[in-house]
Amino acid sequence: MKLWFFYFFALFGITLIRYFLIAGGTYWFFYSFFGGFFGKQHLDFKSPNRDLIKKDIQLSIISTVVFAVCAAFLLSIYHLGITRLYYSIGDYGVFYLVLSFGVVIFLQDTCFYFFHRVFHHPRLFRWLHSGHHRSSYPTPWTSFALDFPETLIQGLFLIAVVFIIPLHFVILALLLTTMTIWAVVNHLGFELFPAFPNHWLGKWLISATYHSIHHRNYRVHYGLYFTFWDRLLGTNDFNNKH
Repeated sequence: MKLWFFYFFALFGITLIRYFLIAGGTYWFFYSFFGGFFGKQHLDFKSPNRDLIKKDIQLSIISTVVFAVCAAFLLSIYHLGITRLYYSIGDYGVFYLVLSFGVVIFLQDTCFYFFHRVFHHPRLFRWLHSGHHRSSYPTPWTSFALDFPETLIQGLFLIAVVFIIPLHFVILALLLTTMTIWAVVNHLGFELFPAFPNHWLGKWLISATYHSIHHRNYRVHYGLYFTFWDRLLGTNDFNNKH
């Protein structure tokens, strides 16, 4: 139990500091240092609402607690030898190392898409996802502002993965880093590279423009990393907007 508390407080501190450094640093750079210059180049850009930013930060702190609980549990059970986390690359080889990252990213994107659609059901939205959608025009602060149930599901997904798929600690760290950076970029509030969403590759990846449409139209764009499921299941509206 003492080990769990150590992990919890350490991970809570690390995750919260990371949030303020990455989300806060990105916000400061684009909205304070450059005064929103990049965003103002877009017709649908709206200046950030300070009250909503405060609420996003409050919700992000709650999310940090939930993630820290899940991560502390994961590390605690690792010592019992019942997970499929491993240290040595030689155990499975370099090819598997790369493959495992791609497999988990795809699984996470798939789970997120379907759970995300459930979160937007009229009878569930208020309880599961409304906090994240306070900001119709998101900022980097919104990237981690997840409602408790959504945060718990994402945390439990990562725990489930390490019981099913052999995963190197480096890949686990890379997954968490990818989640953080991707979320911040997609909640930037404007497209840093405006031409990218119309590029052949950009059409298959979730961009800030793509996700911003979702914040104003709840019936479309449920993906996390890729537009694959949106295209396949008819919830892609990007081509109608651009």
